[in-house]
Amino acid sequence: MTGPLHGLRVFDLTRILAGPTCTQILGDLGADVIKVEQPSTGDDTRYFTPPFIKNDAGDDTDQSAYFCSSNRNKRSITLNIAENEGQALAKRLIGHSDIMVENFKTGGLAKYGLSYDQLQAENPGLIYCSITGFGHTGPYAERPGYDVLIQAMGGFMSVTGEPEGEPQKAGIPIADLMAGMYASVAINAALRHREVSGEGQHIDIGMLDTMTATLSIMGLNYLSTGKTPKRLGNAHPNIVPYQSFTTADGNMVLAAANDAQYQRFCTFAGVAELAEDERFKTNELRVRNREELIELLQSIIEAKTSKHWVEGLEKVNVTCGPINTIEQVFDHPQVQARGMDLKMPHPATGDNPVHLIASPIRMSKTGPDYRHAPPLLGQHTEEVLGELLEMDPDEVAGLRQRGIV
Repeated sequence: MTGPLHGLRVFDLTRILAGPTCTQILGDLGADVIKVEQPSTGDDTRYFTPPFIKNDAGDDTDQSAYFCSSNRNKRSITLNIAENEGQALAKRLIGHSDIMVENFKTGGLAKYGLSYDQLQAENPGLIYCSITGFGHTGPYAERPGYDVLIQAMGGFMSVTGEPEGEPQKAGIPIADLMAGMYASVAINAALRHREVSGEGQHIDIGMLDTMTATLSIMGLNYLSTGKTPKRLGNAHPNIVPYQSFTTADGNMVLAAANDAQYQRFCTFAGVAELAEDERFKTNELRVRNREELIELLQSIIEAKTSKHWVEGLEKVNVTCGPINTIEQVFDHPQVQARGMDLKMPHPATGDNPVHLIASPIRMSKTGPDYRHAPPLLGQHTEEVLGELLEMDPDEVAGLRQRGIV
């Protein structure tokens, strides 16, 4: 193992996507992630199907592609924390862990004796990360939160979509993913704090907070002016031209991010006069006169093919590119060169590896370490309990018979 978090253990009491995204990042970086699932049922996303991953005969397995998207590098155990015996086992496993991540409703683990306050005295070095819809404080703290709700309440949908169309959510669960990413960053910061002070701490990640933070420039545009940003489709609120255009045979994105790129675009397009036009000479003027300029550029761009624009503009260092389908993304030579289609052996697929999306993290000394494919439900129960709690197979069998694991 070479990951920078090698030697650290995570007690992973998360499900769905925000929490599992966080713990997959930690697992990719070398942490030993013990994913705790309810006996018989497990993580809800095991049933978010179809699609399923396929076996070596090309047939569907019973393993969810959704589950596989965020549960690599984890060992799955089953544990019924609704039972006193299960709670006792959980506390023993937490005693062997550096980090605990959970995404139960605010206060939901207290009835099992597994809240931070209940664990902290016996585990002063424990880094305990809670991921909830609204955080642990405030008037909405006890409400559940789901990705589409948070995209809506967090303002993201209000600035996504065509100007005259309906508000749109992102095509990916951006609220879940950003919460998971912020949580993993916070955990690594808490690890550094513990290294210096010896103290663990509670991390409170609210999805509405992370979605609000993700508003970024749109949020600052509002806070700076008091004016509510509107939907701009694929256009940029502060840079023009920086959007998609229709070509003679498809679509492309043009991102002239500064005045020099805009001037080079105009020269290549044979309309150098537009670079000197007093309405469009600077980005500030182009933003103020957006509609007039975009109408002119669209009539110019739609006269030529996507290949003409993409290949030609690349040669003069103007940012431009195609709008790829997902298939085209994974067929792209740059994506292939970076190894983003990760293939791993999986117990359900025979000789056919499961295809996963690799971590984008690249480090010169220590990087992602791919050890475990997304696990079967309870695949590692006997292994983990034997390794950490020194239980023999007969003891584990007894727990299973009593419905504890």
